Amino acid sequence: MKKESFGWFRRLRQSNQQFAVIGLGRFGQAVCLTLYNMGYEVMGIDASEQQVNQAINSQIATHVLSLDATDPMALKQSGVFEFDTVIVSIGNYVEESIITTLNLKEAGVNFVVAKASSKIHEKLLNKVGADWVVFPEYEMGCNLAISLTKPNILERVELDPDNSMVELLVPEEFAGKTLLELDLRNEYGLTMIAINHQGQKLEVNPKATQRMEKGDSMVLIGRNKAINRLPVQ
Repeated sequence: MKKESFGWFRRLRQSNQQFAVIGLGRFGQAVCLTLYNMGYEVMGIDASEQQVNQAINSQIATHVLSLDATDPMALKQSGVFEFDTVIVSIGNYVEESIITTLNLKEAGVNFVVAKASSKIHEKLLNKVGADWVVFPEYEMGCNLAISLTKPNILERVELDPDNSMVELLVPEEFAGKTLLELDLRNEYGLTMIAINHQGQKLEVNPKATQRMEKGDSMVLIGRNKAINRLPVQ
């Protein structure tokens, strides 16, 4: 069976149609291209003419601009303050990243995602108002390790250092049993959020009488120690 996530973990708002990405390095370009291919309007911004020209030639965004994101007037003139979601992907330049994030939040941008390069950088971004701080290299490394050691875990998102949300294929030990029989809350301290039936039908907040079937995937939330106790390969 092909392992596919049903997109439960997309944290960017589904109703939003416009995104701005500031910083067009490898991470920023990947974000632009993915959003653009999904049909969203995307504005790419970078201070480097070379990066801007590369983005234009690669056709990874709806609009691409060259400007200094630490200059609030330049940001205002670009119209980026009108975007509901802005991704600051200049994580390797700490000062520029923090100033840009501060400019966006002070101008009233509703949701700012910022890339961090260290824990100190993360703390500073949170201090200036970033709504979501990401560590793409760290998360990629964690996901690779999980994929190699536990291939039945389709996706895992850390909510904090101690808790996560996971989507996994129903373990063989669970197949044929109801949620009532499994009693996941008492046995593992985990809460079932949803079941995806054979990739065809998503059932949110399933009933206790719902029976687990081989090939289904399940979404659980709880402590990492409890998740690691699940009988998954």
